[in-house]
Amino acid sequence: MSTQRNPWLALYALVVGFFMILLDMTIVAVANPAIMQDLNADITKVIWVTSAYLLAYAVPLLVTGRLGDRFGPKNIYLIGLAVFTLASLWCAKSTSVDMLIAARAVQGLGAALMTPQTMAVITRTFPPDKRGAAMGLWGGVAGLATLIGPILGGVLVDWQGWQWIFYVNVPIGIVAFALAVWLVPALETHEHKFDFVGVALSAIGLFLLVFGIQEGNTHHWNAWIWTMIITGVVVMGLFVVNQSRNTGEPLVPLSLFKDRNFALSNLAIAAMGAAVTATFVPFYFYLQQVRDMSPTRSALVLAPMAILTGVFAPVIGKVSDKVTPRVIPTIGFAGFAATIFGFAVLMKPDSSIPVYLVLGGIAGISNACIWAPLASIATHNLPVQLAGAGAGIYNTTRQVGSVLGSAGVSALLAARISAQNLGSGPIGEGMGGGGLSHLPPEVKGPILEKMSTALSQSMYLPAGILLIGVVASALFIGHTASAGGKTATPPKVDVAG
Repeated sequence: MSTQRNPWLALYALVVGFFMILLDMTIVAVANPAIMQDLNADITKVIWVTSAYLLAYAVPLLVTGRLGDRFGPKNIYLIGLAVFTLASLWCAKSTSVDMLIAARAVQGLGAALMTPQTMAVITRTFPPDKRGAAMGLWGGVAGLATLIGPILGGVLVDWQGWQWIFYVNVPIGIVAFALAVWLVPALETHEHKFDFVGVALSAIGLFLLVFGIQEGNTHHWNAWIWTMIITGVVVMGLFVVNQSRNTGEPLVPLSLFKDRNFALSNLAIAAMGAAVTATFVPFYFYLQQVRDMSPTRSALVLAPMAILTGVFAPVIGKVSDKVTPRVIPTIGFAGFAATIFGFAVLMKPDSSIPVYLVLGGIAGISNACIWAPLASIATHNLPVQLAGAGAGIYNTTRQVGSVLGSAGVSALLAARISAQNLGSGPIGEGMGGGGLSHLPPEVKGPILEKMSTALSQSMYLPAGILLIGVVASALFIGHTASAGGKTATPPKVDVAG
């Protein structure tokens, strides 16, 4: 075990940076209309601002954990934090949507360097009886950050413009860097081989899948798009074959998936990542363009979700270890799915906003039942020598789900807008809140009705995805019965993820 007197101080320092990088997964959602208008972009381009970040975040995660084990978690975390902070400044200075997309990709790379190191420090510095609580804090921060992002983004966009959702990362990044230098211990390093073939196959396969799905409607789902998607699936299949035959150190030790709870947790967290990113895009377009709300007001509609997630996550994280694994996450996924279905049904030009506040509160409690318990269940039964690899795969799965959710909702939203005969329409032209206010009521009314229909239909995608989480969680089994065998108990492991 590390000789550090209080591992909680190191964890508190790390979650400052961890919170910031997860915040940037969703903070852009509320700023999309403003970015579209200012940079003269269409909806597909502006969603790439999020997808580029998520894709660059997801692909390297399988190897960045090993970089931390080889060169020290603290060193790699600090390098990633520096990259992320400088890329944030680049984002804020961007003068075109293409420049912003490129800067967001670099941001994602910085985030990928940072994330596995936070779980590595938990695994290697906390004693077994404290690790569940530490993982609960880690999971709670992950869930809270994704929900607070739009609220903070709304305030910043209204205050100074969309650029400030990136400028704000600079001082936070500097503080997080200083705290990490001061409080995070320098842990021992280990030699590792790097599976460069696996890295290349996973990167190529994911890119082809995401690009094909997200750009499909723009290119009318032509032969090139389908070729790209099918090739992506084939390449990911080759990646799995490569991992199964790798006798050295594969990126994904497939033996991990013999543990039923680990395998199901990965499926559930992928569904959660996809659903969260796929929810925010259509919902904030609805609030700002159909309901004529400012970014701040639209973000505050989901404030109860963020607040109640923050309040209940630590409590539920502690309770979850004392009950059968399937109970709390199943309730959480079912509740979250029900609220998103409720959003989809209610998204009309004149529906009651207070109802959204109530549904958001229920969604917040549901989120608290998902993030922290899943993080604990995923690694609870893994053998100690595989605990680090399991943590890396879990992080990667969540991010892959997020980027596929972003791509999927982009394709569906574009298709539903086209089906409503809106063409490039008000959404495609980047008109923010109030963009239709100059139109006479007899013209504005039918357009708003068509817009709300397209946006509400898009919300059925994340609602349906959450049902996958319901099924996966319901199939969890008791910790002692899982196929993984021994539970990871020693506080220091050879982190491979």
